[in-house]
Amino acid sequence: MERQLKQMVRLVDDLLDVSRINTGKLTIRREQLMLQDVVNDALELARPFIASQGHTLHVQVPEQAVYLVGDATRLAQVISNLLHNAAKYTARGGSISLETQLGQGQVELQVRDNGIGIAPELLHDIFEMFIQADSSLERSTAGLGVGLSLARKLVELHGGSIRAESGGQGQGSTFTVTLPLLADASVASPVAEALPANARLHRILLADDNVDFVNGIGGLLRSMGHQVHISHDGKQALAAAESFAPEFAFLDIGLPELNGYDLARALKRLPALRHTVLVAVTGWGQQKDRQQAFEAGFHHHLVKPVSIDQLQEILSHAGP
Repeated sequence: MERQLKQMVRLVDDLLDVSRINTGKLTIRREQLMLQDVVNDALELARPFIASQGHTLHVQVPEQAVYLVGDATRLAQVISNLLHNAAKYTARGGSISLETQLGQGQVELQVRDNGIGIAPELLHDIFEMFIQADSSLERSTAGLGVGLSLARKLVELHGGSIRAESGGQGQGSTFTVTLPLLADASVASPVAEALPANARLHRILLADDNVDFVNGIGGLLRSMGHQVHISHDGKQALAAAESFAPEFAFLDIGLPELNGYDLARALKRLPALRHTVLVAVTGWGQQKDRQQAFEAGFHHHLVKPVSIDQLQEILSHAGP
């Protein structure tokens, strides 16, 4: 029962993460990282299971410090998922390796095993939801085919790619994750570099009850030099707006206490905010939703997931 419960929790967590990515509710923190630290975190997660299966593990990482930008927790999750899969689909006492290779502006991390392998016809579909390399009734491993789909989505959020290679069934597999490197380790964040040289800095109010999402957006905006205030419900946002006097307000519609439509109307009534640009950030994107937002006083309507390019486009305009 304990073993099955742990497996069920893992599957549910992966499904929730995929859902959060698809709906724009899962964001990644962008900070300067050292590759070796990410690999060590991943190994700490995966080693107990690998050891329990009697596998040998070979790890090769560069001796010199290698830097990249991203979310350390999520990148470690990707690597540990690949290692876990390698151990799961390799017969007891198998061989698994994690190796890194530096290229021009990028790093490749390869997880290789001598397990059951992947049929050629599955190589292009293995990262889709609910696709399994071993679909036989006699398989001893459990899973829903979610982990690789999640890994791909997380890697793509980091501007990277992932691919699978195998000589066929019984010939092992190799999964390669390619990630962009941080060219200059003294640069705190590439997002700041993306900001145009003549860009103005603004006071920005963010209101969203999804803590991870709003904190991620707030971190990006702060890295650009903007002043950011974050609220998690409508009443809190309204109270903060009176003293903060934001030039831009990005508001979720489904806010607790005071929904986004009513919040926008209340903000419009404040004399100090008569020039504030109101932006609806929501998961609803039909024409009737846009019309309802504009009738409430919003100047722009963004549908989650929101890209940094969309934010910069709005912030580049001084007025509504």
